[in-house]
Amino acid sequence: MRYRVVAILAMAGLFVSTYLLLYSLGYYGAIICGTGACEVVQTSSYAVFLGLPVPGWGTAWYAGMLVLALLMAAGRPETSRPGLLVALGATAGLAFSIYLTVIEAFVLDAWCRWCVVSAILTVAMFALVAPWRRLRADGG
Repeated sequence: MRYRVVAILAMAGLFVSTYLLLYSLGYYGAIICGTGACEVVQTSSYAVFLGLPVPGWGTAWYAGMLVLALLMAAGRPETSRPGLLVALGATAGLAFSIYLTVIEAFVLDAWCRWCVVSAILTVAMFALVAPWRRLRADGG
């Protein structure tokens, strides 16, 4: 059941990151944020990582997590390679999300509502598939 929830969270994150990616590629003139400073965050020098827009990385990560979660939800055994990849992917996503949140809080002093939503989704996904869950499932 938890992998189905991870798949739903990944789909939500995929929508958010795709929206931000389309904005960063110039398909939207202004980002709809409501409260916060989304444009400040999205147009900062930190909005590009290794030459690619951060939302592009997010889109790829959420898509990968969605595929892996669907494989696990389809009945793959807990000790299978997709299960390990889901746990490792969630850990990597959490680390990157923490890095970006620290940048928002302490460097830019600006918050993007969509980035906060993405961070919350990432934390939830991590909590559902974290490595300690695998140890417990393996009897360790």
